[in-house]
Amino acid sequence: MNWGWLGAERALELASWLWSTLMAVWVLLWFGMKRAKKLETPWEMAQHALPVVLGFWLLFGSGWRALDMKFPPQTPEVLWTGLTLTALGVGTSIWARLSLGANWSGVVTLKKEHELVRKGLYRWIRHPIYTGILVGFIGTAMIRVHLRGWLGFLIVWLSFYIKARREERFLREEFGEGFEEHTRNTGMFLPRWT
Repeated sequence: MNWGWLGAERALELASWLWSTLMAVWVLLWFGMKRAKKLETPWEMAQHALPVVLGFWLLFGSGWRALDMKFPPQTPEVLWTGLTLTALGVGTSIWARLSLGANWSGVVTLKKEHELVRKGLYRWIRHPIYTGILVGFIGTAMIRVHLRGWLGFLIVWLSFYIKARREERFLREEFGEGFEEHTRNTGMFLPRWT
């Protein structure tokens, strides 16, 4: 089977379209969110928002010739795998976002009448939106095949880890033992296998 027709430019175009779809879903669903009753500070928001912007700039931007080293080799198989992972990651994030419904927020917050969501991917993973974004990021980094994308991935992963810990502190305060039980049965970014 000849899948070589994809090409690096076409793969990146399709990956960009997938990321744009994710952003469009975020914007459309933003209108149905519940009101916040507790919110992280602007400084705390900046601690995770700015690294994520930097990570995506590294993934999609240009410059920093020292970080243009190619990895992995750009073959049709790598491009297809990258595009598949990007689609899987974006789809996972959208599914998880839909599962959260009006409880979602782009910043760490507790909503009025906040619910501890345990449906969809939340049955197995506490932060599946982050998981999806990270998987999509890996896929797009494979398409871009430069060191900048992998550095961007590490920055975004660290930012999500810090943000997830803050979210879990909020949820622990709100739901107590219910959240503790949820953490015993789920993994942070991957399902718990034990």
